[in-house]
Amino acid sequence: MSDIVKPNSKCNTTYPIMLIHGAGFRDDCKLYNYWGRIPKALQREGASVFYSRQDAWGTIEHNASIVKEEIIKVLSLTNAKKINLVAHSRGGLEARYLIHELNMNNCIASLTTISTPHHGSKSMDIFYRFPKFLYRFVSYLINLLFKLLGDKKPDFYISSRQLSSIECKKFNEKHKNCPHIYYQSYAAKMKYSISDPLFMLTHFIIKIIEGNNDGLCTVESAKWGNFRGIISAKNCFGISHAGVIDAYRCNFSGADLPEKYIEIVEDLKKRNL
Repeated sequence: MSDIVKPNSKCNTTYPIMLIHGAGFRDDCKLYNYWGRIPKALQREGASVFYSRQDAWGTIEHNASIVKEEIIKVLSLTNAKKINLVAHSRGGLEARYLIHELNMNNCIASLTTISTPHHGSKSMDIFYRFPKFLYRFVSYLINLLFKLLGDKKPDFYISSRQLSSIECKKFNEKHKNCPHIYYQSYAAKMKYSISDPLFMLTHFIIKIIEGNNDGLCTVESAKWGNFRGIISAKNCFGISHAGVIDAYRCNFSGADLPEKYIEIVEDLKKRNL
């Protein structure tokens, strides 16, 4: 398919779109796009798409400051007054932090979160019981790796603990929604643990402890603002935490991922955002 923008484009929103990635990966890798086929699909439909470029394992506070810098660049480049944020996984928490803590509320038109653990993970609470010296040693090794991969200030120890239900409860008590910003959320769901081998173990554990999930985030934890539903497939597999951002570049039965994101952004256009 050509990358030429179609006439009567569905996604030429009032404000540009910024995609905010989740934990463990970066979106500035030239060899592998975190968002799969989604950015090009949105651009073909007239959307102005930008990336957040924060660290893979930076803390919420550190990463939010990077996203803020990128937003300021985009607003300057496009002469737009506001921006629409579409965030996956922990990126949604970073977006909420920058809105509330970094004086960016007047620059944000909307926040759409995809599989963001707004209410944390009770399964992650298990890590609180690990010996701290072991947790810190593992974190040190992960930080070294991601420093080599381009992170400016990786902190696996803090950033991973920020995803626990304990920390997210504190986060939610402090960071309320701004009334003039449109908040909406989506969840993803794997039907069985074998649906995605990458998340087989985590899905099984979380399913027992918390219920339906996509391998990392539960459906209930993903609900924030206007909950728009579960992104899943009609076949026996469902869609995983990675699958929901088109990481596998494949078509699921009854779930065309690029088309789903076009639908999401088209709705923002209809809301004059």
